[in-house]
Amino acid sequence: MSFLTIIQILLFITLVGASFFVAFRKFKEIYDNINMGKPEQIDTTLGFRLKSMFLIAFGQKKMFKLTFATQIELIEIFIDGLTGKHRILYHAFEGSFLESLYVFVINFIEILSLLTFIVTIIFILRRTTFKVARFQMPELKGWPWRDALNILAFELTLITFIFMMNSGDSALHMKEHGEGYGFILSGFLGNMISSFPNGLLHFIEKTGWWGHLCMVMVFLVYLPYSKHLHILLAFPNTFFTRPEPKGEMRNMTAIEHEVKSMLDPSFVVPATDGEIKFGAKDVYDLSWKSLLDAYSCTECGRCTAACPANQTGKKLSPRKIMMDTRDRMEDISKGKKEHGPDFADNRNLLGDYVTKEELRACTTCNACVEECPVNISPLNIILELRRNMIMDEADSPAEWNTIFANMENNQAPWQFSPDDRLKWTEELN
Repeated sequence: MSFLTIIQILLFITLVGASFFVAFRKFKEIYDNINMGKPEQIDTTLGFRLKSMFLIAFGQKKMFKLTFATQIELIEIFIDGLTGKHRILYHAFEGSFLESLYVFVINFIEILSLLTFIVTIIFILRRTTFKVARFQMPELKGWPWRDALNILAFELTLITFIFMMNSGDSALHMKEHGEGYGFILSGFLGNMISSFPNGLLHFIEKTGWWGHLCMVMVFLVYLPYSKHLHILLAFPNTFFTRPEPKGEMRNMTAIEHEVKSMLDPSFVVPATDGEIKFGAKDVYDLSWKSLLDAYSCTECGRCTAACPANQTGKKLSPRKIMMDTRDRMEDISKGKKEHGPDFADNRNLLGDYVTKEELRACTTCNACVEECPVNISPLNIILELRRNMIMDEADSPAEWNTIFANMENNQAPWQFSPDDRLKWTEELN
């Protein structure tokens, strides 16, 4: 093994090791942030969880077809990096039936890469030229806007490096063996540059290989800071899908006990541990599942586009609720790193991030929950914040207070006694 090869292998191990270390630290921080939330028991079977994950996360991303090809590519990257050789799988399979399978897989990856390249350009145009409405909302200004374009630029760069690597390698193979590997796209490109000097072809191939690897590692480190974290978190989020119908409101335990004691004098209200708190004022009061929802949001905006309150000009945007919840966790985490675990900034999710005007605009129609492609529920967070606003802070409009009083006294929103409810029937013939 040559000295240069040893240097390449050491560089590969250093680059991959450092990237995984940096990424792990951020993933650990996100895990700790999600655990800020309260416990939530999700009573589902393993079969239900697996079915949800495969149908929603895998199915939506159409990864049933991509998994095998992606794994082959990753395996080859690591084998090539650790051995300092290239196309080691091709040479291992050469002459056997696996050679054809290998060529098919690489062709599949290349065609997929070309299609992704085209779609990525369309995605950039949708944001910058065609200005699709749901990508122009106020909550997407600043970092979310740059983040989306960064990822699209990464994808274009990564695909460019893939074709540089494969076309340079194909040209060298043609010169040495008189024929290519059988790769359709990179074989075509390789044929175009096969007249280049060998030194230049090696430079193109090596630049593509290292550029490809560097982009994968950059993406790994960048991912936990980006909205594209949903690529990974969509799987645990769908695995822990709540079993109840979408948008179903859970009873508040303390209220449920009070109602039971009113209806059944023999019911004994269980003792409570400390002061009873209604709803959520900050992320600590939300469940871990709601916090996982916030990190799993891809900011696609389908929830906001379907929200009738938003459509009629109200301030509410379910996407912003999820982004605010995530931002609040990140701010707390940053504060703890700078000032210690007892950090407190006297701020709350309710009021400092999410306004009361937004919460009051929600009609609980469930459209946002229905629209989300990965079973995220902005409604759960909205309900918990609104419960705290009304029941802990007693902050609700006078019109709502009248309705609440009627519900309590008349078992209906209207100001009629239950005994008079059917009087209108007396006027019927």
